Amino acid sequence: MDHSGHGTHHSDKTGSASEDVSGAEDILEAYRAALVSRDAAGMSALFAEASAIFENGKSEGSFANYMEHHLGPELDAITSFTFTDPTLTMTRKGHMAYGYETYGYRIELEDGRVIERDGVATSVLSHDESGWKIVQYHSSSHAPRRP
Repeated sequence: MDHSGHGTHHSDKTGSASEDVSGAEDILEAYRAALVSRDAAGMSALFAEASAIFENGKSEGSFANYMEHHLGPELDAITSFTFTDPTLTMTRKGHMAYGYETYGYRIELEDGRVIERDGVATSVLSHDESGWKIVQYHSSSHAPRRP
């Protein structure tokens, strides 16, 4: 997998393959791809049942709650969702990993409105026998600052 467009990667490796961050990176990249394709089921599969979502200063509860009461209804109104210039920095500590992302995004809505934002996100992921899952996700965004 080509990670050249994902910015700087950081891992506190001790030479052990168990400290590899690629699986955790793949989960965050899959979340971004599921947003672009507006795949609610695909997104839900990436989050732990006992997850916590925070967006723009608000606690959204678990991902299931976020999907039901916030993101899900928004997905129905979106006709196009694209990301620009994503970066991802990932660090693994044992069975946990944390990531930091930056990106731009553009959303086109059914009613013709266009939303453009610059965003950041931090994530905490946990690894167990079933693989990596996002346990905490915090994102925020603002209108792009033009010179």
